[in-house]
Parts: sequence; structure tokens; C-alpha cells
Amino acid sequence: MKKRIVLIVCFVLMLGAMTGCGKKKEKMKLFLPGEYLGENVISDFEKEYNCEVIVENFDSNEAMYTKLQAGDKYDVLIPSDYTIERLLKEEYLQKLDQSALPNLANLADQVKNLSFDPNNEYSVPYFWGTVGIVYNKNNVDYADLEAEGFAIFKNPKYKDRVYMYDSARDGFMIALKSLGYSCNTENEQEIEEAYDWLIEMNMTTHPIYVTDEVIDNMKANRKDLAIVYSGDAVDILGENPNMGYYTPMSGTNVWYDSMVIPKNAENPELANKFINFMLNYDQCLDGTETVGYTSPNKQVLAEMIAPDGDYYENEAYLPRTYEKDEIFHDNEYLRKKLAELWLKVVATN
Repeated sequence: MKKRIVLIVCFVLMLGAMTGCGKKKEKMKLFLPGEYLGENVISDFEKEYNCEVIVENFDSNEAMYTKLQAGDKYDVLIPSDYTIERLLKEEYLQKLDQSALPNLANLADQVKNLSFDPNNEYSVPYFWGTVGIVYNKNNVDYADLEAEGFAIFKNPKYKDRVYMYDSARDGFMIALKSLGYSCNTENEQEIEEAYDWLIEMNMTTHPIYVTDEVIDNMKANRKDLAIVYSGDAVDILGENPNMGYYTPMSGTNVWYDSMVIPKNAENPELANKFINFMLNYDQCLDGTETVGYTSPNKQVLAEMIAPDGDYYENEAYLPRTYEKDEIFHDNEYLRKKLAELWLKVVATN
């Protein structure tokens, strides 16, 4: 009888072991811009939570929105501020579980309670920065930058020596700010003036329209002026001592890319854990060292710009914010109008 009981117990234990071995790991789907992750953050998270993270990349907020609109399911997205505003309006997002996010205490004051999500109920900052000018310090007169700001891109002195970022929102922001207008204006006359400004720029300096290739090109001194996102500028300045970074006093776009959870997320519990995990010191340090964009973590931020920090005296790392700086806001009319006009701008170059 005892022998029989022992055999039954052994069989139950073996069955339990086999079941445990066959148990599938939890999965989490992450959708974010390309080359936007620290070197070890995904493997570290998978190890700590015994899960699998499926990473997909998008090349624009608009492409991300299209996939979400089509019903694709992700657990964490990392879009920009104006897109988060749109997703909230259209009820694509769910509230975060604040009780699962103790690391919100690690956020720098500059990234808390932003206009598109005043109480961080739906979003947590991931990286932040500005749009500015990378310039060759040997070939560009700094006095021109101070006197002209973004209008330096219309200065005939720099003909055939400039890159313009191929983005409707950023391109019109540059023109509108140069003219003294809000980058969120709906005023048709102001938008028309900005369009004329861009056409005049094309006719005067003949810019080359680029996207991410601007990084390697400016490292190689191929042009003297370029519109660049600050995180990419950090990379350029870190490898090419000839380059500097400037944001005009007329103001620029200050942007915030943040982590959100869609309503149709299949694993929101693990998504909240991931968001909290990404605010850890180690993960924020890994991310900012790998990618070069400004960390939302106050301790990491302070260390990076300290005299012994990786980005000490790198003008692009710590966003210089001016009174006239603005966050982009979602606006359907502006989105369609600028996209239509931008096609004409690029075509005339």
C-alpha cells in the first residue's frame, strides 16, 4: 500500500514539473520609434519579470496612429505629446495604475504635469528635448545665429550648405517661429506667410531635405547648418567637435515622448510594470547613454550634465527652454493643411 502511495506521489510531482516546464511566459508588445532603447533594458526586464517583450518600431507618429486605428494591439506605446493628445481625444488610451508606479517619484520637475496630460494619469515621459540648429563652428558666424535665429536658413551666405528636416510640422514650426507666430496657429494668413518663408528659403539657400541621414552627414562635415532633434544633435556633437547646437530666442518646439497604454492592451498589468521599470536609475542611465536623448530621471539628468558627466557642456543635451518655446498640440485642421502645403514646399526645391 505504501509503495503504491509513493508511486502516485511521484507521478503527481512529475506531472507538475512537466506542466511547469510547458508554461508559456507572459508576453508584452512594445511599439516605439527605432533606435530608442537602451542596450540592456529589454533583456533586463525580461529577466526580472520572466517574460518576453516583443519590440516593434515605427518611423513616425502618424504611422503608429494608423496601426492603432486599424486595430493592432500593443501593451505600451511611446508616441509624442501631440499624438498622445489625439489618442486621448479619441479614447484610445487607458489610465495608468498609479499604485504600480512608485518610480514616478524619480521624474525631474521639468517633465511632470505637462499640458497634454496634466496629472500624468495616462502618460509617463520617456525622453524629451528640442528642435534646433546644428552648425559648424568654423564656418558659421555665431553672430548670424544670434541675429537671425531660424532665418539663417534664408541667408544667401549659406547657399547650398544647409539641411532641412523633412517634416511638415517641424518645417512650419521653424518658419512660424521665425515670423514671431505660434507653431500651433490656425490663422490662415500666418500659415500662408510661413509657406512663403519656406519657398523663399528654397529659392535662396537650396536646402537638402533629409531625415535621419542628417546625423552621419553632419558628423562628416558635409554641410554647415542643419535642423536636428536635440538627441541626434547630442550624438553629432559628441563625435564632431566642430559642431555646436543653437536654439533661437524666438522659440522652438519642446517635445516630450511618453509611455502610454492603449485601451486594447492585452497585458496592462505587465505594461504598468514595464513603465515603472523604465523609470529606474539603471534603465534611465542605460537609455540616455545609449541613445543620447535627455532623460526624465532627475538623478540621471543631474549626473549627465555634471562636470564629470557624459554630456557635460554638450549644448544639445539639456534643453534650453525659453518663454516662446511651445509644445505641439493636436489639431486636425492644422495637420491636414500643413501636410498639403509641405508637399508643395519640398517639390519647389
